Amino acid sequence: MNSLVLSLHEIEKTQHLLVGGKGLNLGELSKIQGIQVPEGFCVTTEGYKKAIEQNETYHELLNRLTMLNVRDRDQIGEISRKIRQSIIETEIPSDVAEAVTHYLIKFGENHAYAVRSSATAEDLPHASFAGQQDTYLNIIGVDAILQHISKCWASLFTDRAVIYRMQNGFDHSQVYLSVIVQKMVFPQASGVLFTADPITCNQKVLSIDASFGLGEALVSGLVSADCYKVKEGEIVDKRIAAKKLAIYGRKEGGTETVQIDPDQQNKQTLTDQQIVQLERIGRQIAAYFGHPQDIEWCLDHDSFYIVQSRPITTLYPIPETNDQGNRVYISVGHFQMMTDAIKPLGLSFFLLTTPAPMHKAGGRLFIDATPMLISPHSDKAGFNPLGQTDPLIEDALRTLKKRGDFIKPLPEDHTVPSHSKSNKAMMPPPPQVPTEYDPSIVPYLINSSQASIDALQQNISTKSGLDLFDFVLEEIQQLKRILFNPLSLGVIIAATDASSWINENMNKWLGEKNAAEILTQSVPGNITSEMGLALLDVADVIRPYPEVIDYLQHVKEDNFWNELVELDGGRETRDAIYAYLDKYGMRCTGEIDITRTRWSEKPITLVPLILANIKNFEPNESKRKFEQGRQDALKKEQELLDQLKQLPDGDQKAKETTRMIELLRNFIGYREYPKYDLVTRYFIYKQALLKEAGQLVQAGVINEKEDIYYLTFEELHEAVRTNKQDYPVGMAGQQAKLATKQIISKRKDEYKYFEKLTPPRVITSDGEILAGEYKRENVPAEAIVGLAVSNGVIEGRARVILNIEDADLEEGDILVTAFTDPGWTPLFLSIKGLVTEVGGLMTHGAVIAREYGLPAVVGVDNATNRIKDGQRIRVHGTEGYIEIL
Repeated sequence: MNSLVLSLHEIEKTQHLLVGGKGLNLGELSKIQGIQVPEGFCVTTEGYKKAIEQNETYHELLNRLTMLNVRDRDQIGEISRKIRQSIIETEIPSDVAEAVTHYLIKFGENHAYAVRSSATAEDLPHASFAGQQDTYLNIIGVDAILQHISKCWASLFTDRAVIYRMQNGFDHSQVYLSVIVQKMVFPQASGVLFTADPITCNQKVLSIDASFGLGEALVSGLVSADCYKVKEGEIVDKRIAAKKLAIYGRKEGGTETVQIDPDQQNKQTLTDQQIVQLERIGRQIAAYFGHPQDIEWCLDHDSFYIVQSRPITTLYPIPETNDQGNRVYISVGHFQMMTDAIKPLGLSFFLLTTPAPMHKAGGRLFIDATPMLISPHSDKAGFNPLGQTDPLIEDALRTLKKRGDFIKPLPEDHTVPSHSKSNKAMMPPPPQVPTEYDPSIVPYLINSSQASIDALQQNISTKSGLDLFDFVLEEIQQLKRILFNPLSLGVIIAATDASSWINENMNKWLGEKNAAEILTQSVPGNITSEMGLALLDVADVIRPYPEVIDYLQHVKEDNFWNELVELDGGRETRDAIYAYLDKYGMRCTGEIDITRTRWSEKPITLVPLILANIKNFEPNESKRKFEQGRQDALKKEQELLDQLKQLPDGDQKAKETTRMIELLRNFIGYREYPKYDLVTRYFIYKQALLKEAGQLVQAGVINEKEDIYYLTFEELHEAVRTNKQDYPVGMAGQQAKLATKQIISKRKDEYKYFEKLTPPRVITSDGEILAGEYKRENVPAEAIVGLAVSNGVIEGRARVILNIEDADLEEGDILVTAFTDPGWTPLFLSIKGLVTEVGGLMTHGAVIAREYGLPAVVGVDNATNRIKDGQRIRVHGTEGYIEIL
């Protein structure tokens, strides 16, 4: 078989690198029974490689292009233009031209053809590269077709294609182009169909765009298209556009834009019968590829021709489950303040730790909320608590329930079926909260936990191999007993109930909104806020040593200790940072993922934060900040009590309020401790497993220790088992190692894809995504609405920061980010306000913002795109909205 040119029917599934994404998919489409694909052939990437291999100018320019990054737009444009020019000026190799001529004679050399680019990095499951290379229509004659093949090759280096590759991490030198040459179809209508609704992502709803003439008019945005939505053979929505123009092929070659007769402009492009027929074709193609498809079609003499099909890469995966029927899932990440993708080992550990049944999708976890939705009592039992945590999730679920077309609630007198009850609890049943609590419970719980951590540290050091895995599984049971200890949960519930009681009653009796927020400033025993203040103390140690400060401003690597200790103040600096890491080094952003790099593993992460503290604050700021917060809380308490005593039955109201304030201040700080306990243990497990990973590297099972992050706990256990027992041996042993490496390689690719996805708050088993809205009145028209979690109004410069390593804050800045877990706390000292995309009243960022007295609005949908870095904004922390000034 000639490897330079293949007919579409000759293309095999394994030939992606030979024919590119579009060519491979057209080859597959041509094999589906009943699907019509215009006849044609493919000039393979071998032809492209032959054309460029002797082109020295091309290779020199490509080397220069590879040195650039995506910000060098002018240079990218100039070098790309020169590469295109050098490819067009290169003569097509004679054997390539002969093979093309042979196929043109076979199919009819005087016929009109479409000449289309097909890159090896195109129409992939995780990156579509849609429209990045060029297509030429209605090309007639051998010479003209050869000329347009060169133009397609050159279009591999359009500015848009080069930048897209850079943004998606593709190496220019490893991407090649094949060219599809297909007989032209001159359609009366054409368009695209998505086998999943591109707006709602519902995979049961198919969406068709249709207009008259060639599809180029639609793709180029020249015309509006009709849009039809079809579900299971029934047209559920139809929007007819005014279609004033169409593009048609000319007899002599090329295309022309034609004005459509006024009486035709508002005519439905496809008949209802054709719409339903096209849905059947779309469903057949999607079933063949096993993934929702974006399909280009055209209609000629009542026959549909398919000219392209690619996977839809923007859909969020549906959570994996064995449950039947319609299901609704809610994002765990939005409750945990961590919406990033989690690596497989991280997912494993979280699933081992949580008592709630969870489902994986897109590197994140989801809880099945279906039992709550079908329950007749969901308003009180489920929706109201959700509203405290994430009002957008609550609103999305209420909207879905109200719609009544997906989930049917049970009647009032109906009990939830027994099979649903196992899915019902997102947490263990809440403990009975005693009305009185002894404040000494908190140190007792902390000391017990610390003793358990010390024992874990000691015991795990003696374990290795399979014993280590058995020990960790046993230890996780102990961790669960601590996390869900009724006494511990009771303390947290008592504190949050006290906060709600104070806010409700102070508003009712005194018209005072969110009074508990000031009362929680500088409470004792909050491990997360203490962590931020402790970093101020580290800055105080370093402040007197200008040589150290200058050195830290220029360090780039983690091994900065050796040179540091030679400087005046270097040893004191090292000891202060070590002491900090000893207590808080297991923390980092996204810390619920055990695989994330901890501060102890990468201490340089803390250096910019320490330098910012030195620049922005005076000595002893930690004590001053804490004392200021304490005084503000005491002052607010006195104000409230004085006002209450003026009311009827005032002494009794003041007495009850005093008790609640004591409860709040004694216990609310402990709320942050269980997470600290969790991540401390996770870090201990991780260090032990990485030690074991070193053995696997030596045995050749994995390439580097961090590869274990891409295995589940069970897969890692199995890899260690087979390695420890020297079984399987021989060829079987080599195959086992190869299989492990293949799993890791596949998971790394998946993780890169998952990282780019934005997890939905709510997703159904049909793939439909529901966003939810804030129902808010008395908010300025242009305001960006969120959830008020920390009182006050502040103006300042917005700093949009997605990674803590990129933080460059001035005092008075307002932090705008996707989410904040405890690992972000050190930044809170340098800011005056906080805006996050994720969060609720009692999530970590909100708790610490209140304790530090920062106005904060959370749960702001798409905040990091709607607010631009550097804009001046006003944050209304009391009312829950942001204004761009």
